[in-house]
Amino acid sequence: MSVRYRCRHCEVEIGTLPFDADDTIRKLHILELGEADDYVEKDRHGQTTVHCICEQCEDSLRQYPDYHALNKWIQ
Repeated sequence: MSVRYRCRHCEVEIGTLPFDADDTIRKLHILELGEADDYVEKDRHGQTTVHCICEQCEDSLRQYPDYHALNKWIQ
């Protein structure tokens, strides 16, 4: 299965890697096992999703730094 990258704020799909390798994801992003649990999700069908941030949300957070305190700031 492929690896999907999805924005954790607006949930837009950012991209897809055509292979499945959890170890490769951790190495690419220099994540430790505990951190990977926060950002990498594997569903019951074996699909791996990496929750990251898209450019638009990153720009919004840069403009409005108070949004960092909120889990979901997009309604």
